[in-house]
Amino acid sequence: MTLDSMKRKYEPRKAADQKVATSAMIASLAAEGYDTVSAPFGHALTEAARGDDRIVGLSADLSKYTDLHVFAEAVPDRFYQMGMAEQLLMSAASGMAREGFIPFATTYAVFASRRAYDFIAMAIAEENLPVKIVCALPGLTTGYGPSHQATEDLAIFRGLPNMTIIDPCDACDVAGMVPEMVAHHGPVYARLLRGKVPSVLTRYKPDYRFQLGRAQMIREGADVLVISSGIMTMRALDAAEALAAEKIDVAVLHVPTIKPLDVDTILAEAGKGGRLVVTAENHTVNGGLGEAVARQLLVAGVAPQFRMIGLPDEFLEAGALPTLHEMYGLSTAKVAEQIKGWL
Repeated sequence: MTLDSMKRKYEPRKAADQKVATSAMIASLAAEGYDTVSAPFGHALTEAARGDDRIVGLSADLSKYTDLHVFAEAVPDRFYQMGMAEQLLMSAASGMAREGFIPFATTYAVFASRRAYDFIAMAIAEENLPVKIVCALPGLTTGYGPSHQATEDLAIFRGLPNMTIIDPCDACDVAGMVPEMVAHHGPVYARLLRGKVPSVLTRYKPDYRFQLGRAQMIREGADVLVISSGIMTMRALDAAEALAAEKIDVAVLHVPTIKPLDVDTILAEAGKGGRLVVTAENHTVNGGLGEAVARQLLVAGVAPQFRMIGLPDEFLEAGALPTLHEMYGLSTAKVAEQIKGWL
């Protein structure tokens, strides 16, 4: 094979037909109409550390972008800057855990899931150590393209024994997950919303609080059941409000813990009958919440009309987040449009 023929065969990936406006990295998803909380993870971890001297914080030179700088400023003697070396970050966290500490290791989701996976598997998960891996920029929450978009992180970590997985929706979830992560014996992977994080869930359910391993019904509805996690619960709730104006009644079941999945609640709600069941996630349709729910429905013999909202099985474009969410079907308008179309 000649060099020229190879060049003709291996063409660069084509840009999207739709023009995409580029933007700087957008790590906050402050939504119009919602109050926001600044750095809920950093403040919750600082509060937890005041009552538990086993808690330490580690960063791969990204403390400002994971809100760990709040912790570093409050308890500098328990903050460790590991540099841009995620494998070292995870190895050091595992060593600290062996010595009785509870390390919170923070970086971007792509770097933990892709670059440091073997270290997490062998040094942390296999030993069932209490290392808490908290990662910013999950799924499509940045416009910087495939190098920063962790669209497959849930699929990667779902296959790892001993690993608990959290996909929070809002500031309440982020703050609430921290003490439960501390109390949980084994390793945890948590997606992180950082910066100015919307307060969503308590608007619809005032008594809502995060419970590890529990799914919770946030909105009742007779026509459609949306089973969602992460920011897609916010989008599902907003879409439900829009569809209510068209006499379409949408229930939203929030599933902040991806593993272990709250199978009993999911089956109970999906099995009520008469409703279209839709999963919605900020993750590829391969290996995430949608496939996890579909498996449980099939095994249990529960057979509602079933659809999935998620990211396509491809590397995504770079650009402004609102443009990308519209393009890939994660915007409120697109969620409502898909649900209405399936009905």
